[in-house]
Amino acid sequence: MRDPKRDFLASLFDAAVAAADPLKALQSTLPDPPKGRTVVIGAGKGAAQLAQAFEQLWPAPFEGVVVTRYGYAAPCQTIKVIEAAHPVPDAAGLQAAEALKDAVRNLGPDDLVIALICGGGSSLLPDPPHGLTLEDLQQLNEALLASGAPISVMNDIRKCFSGVNGGRLAELAAPAQICSLIVSDVPGDAPGEVASGPTVPGRPAFADVRAMIRARGIVLPDRCMGFLEKGAASPDRPAPHVTTKVIASAALSLQAAADVAQSCGIQPWILSDAIEGEARDVAQVHSAIALHTAKSGTPYAAPLVILSGGETTVTLRHKGRGGRNSEFQLSLAIALDGQPGISALAADTDGIDGSEDNAGAFVDGNTASRMREVGLNPIAYLGRNDAYSAFEAIDGLFVTGPTGTNVNDFRAILIGDLPQGWCRQ
Repeated sequence: MRDPKRDFLASLFDAAVAAADPLKALQSTLPDPPKGRTVVIGAGKGAAQLAQAFEQLWPAPFEGVVVTRYGYAAPCQTIKVIEAAHPVPDAAGLQAAEALKDAVRNLGPDDLVIALICGGGSSLLPDPPHGLTLEDLQQLNEALLASGAPISVMNDIRKCFSGVNGGRLAELAAPAQICSLIVSDVPGDAPGEVASGPTVPGRPAFADVRAMIRARGIVLPDRCMGFLEKGAASPDRPAPHVTTKVIASAALSLQAAADVAQSCGIQPWILSDAIEGEARDVAQVHSAIALHTAKSGTPYAAPLVILSGGETTVTLRHKGRGGRNSEFQLSLAIALDGQPGISALAADTDGIDGSEDNAGAFVDGNTASRMREVGLNPIAYLGRNDAYSAFEAIDGLFVTGPTGTNVNDFRAILIGDLPQGWCRQ
């Protein structure tokens, strides 16, 4: 039997994803064709869909290459699509990085590079500096993913270990003009943080990164730490030939979801589009807000939906299954145990939460008890970072498949009942 509240929450997710649709995002943001060549490059989990949309819109000859995650490709007529590993890089990613560098070499001032950049590009474009190997970068990424560090910190560290990121790809393309069109998946929408900014100038000083690592207690592989201790980042080169536009973001997607809720007679409340922190802790804060609002009717009376976005993190304590949104939901389920009238969805807008096949999970006040009924202890599963298995056992997973875009976490908490007669469009 279909659950109307799940349907409603899923409709908000659909609206958020639709707001970041590649064709819609590109239509009003493409520059005019140049006198010379047009070269398209791209990286990220939605890069192939952006390339596909570009092919429908561009009125002049072009060429290009983009890289996306395995299983995320979309058919393109002219632009070459390479698939590689995410979130830990592989040899196909090395080849993709070389292909993008080759594509932008030997260009002139009348040529135009259009860079289609979205989340996931950091892992999809491994380009180790001299003296390091792909294996070193694989170990680096595994360490960063397990550290619980915010994405901005991880990307600053990654920029130190790349011949592509931190604007280095833009430097290779000079003196051609570069137009970077960015689908932001980072809190605050800083363009240089998306995919570690391959075409956006800005590299941190090694000394600052070393201090950052020490302050947060991040443990990097010995060879990577040795490189960081000995090296110094090359200074940014002037890049007056680069223009940058954020064409889709969590803020725009949350507003689209809010508009759908409003049209259904449900009051939306957008907390923030830039929430960071440990997923299980962020869930505790959300539960406190939801419970207070449900009890007091302030700042809004039910029916109400609380919306938020951003990018939480997970500090791995054990090697369970699941991503940050599933972990958020399991923590939320424990906090809402036995509370009536509250339902929630948390999911990654790219359709994949971590490395599993789900986008996220559904929760209500009975979720924890249903887990116990099938012999699972939700607190123990949270302790093992095994939220996927817990939700799988009670049919609580939210599965969409790849969406073709990525504006990061989407969270919706419904308080109260749906208006009579509501149905999913």
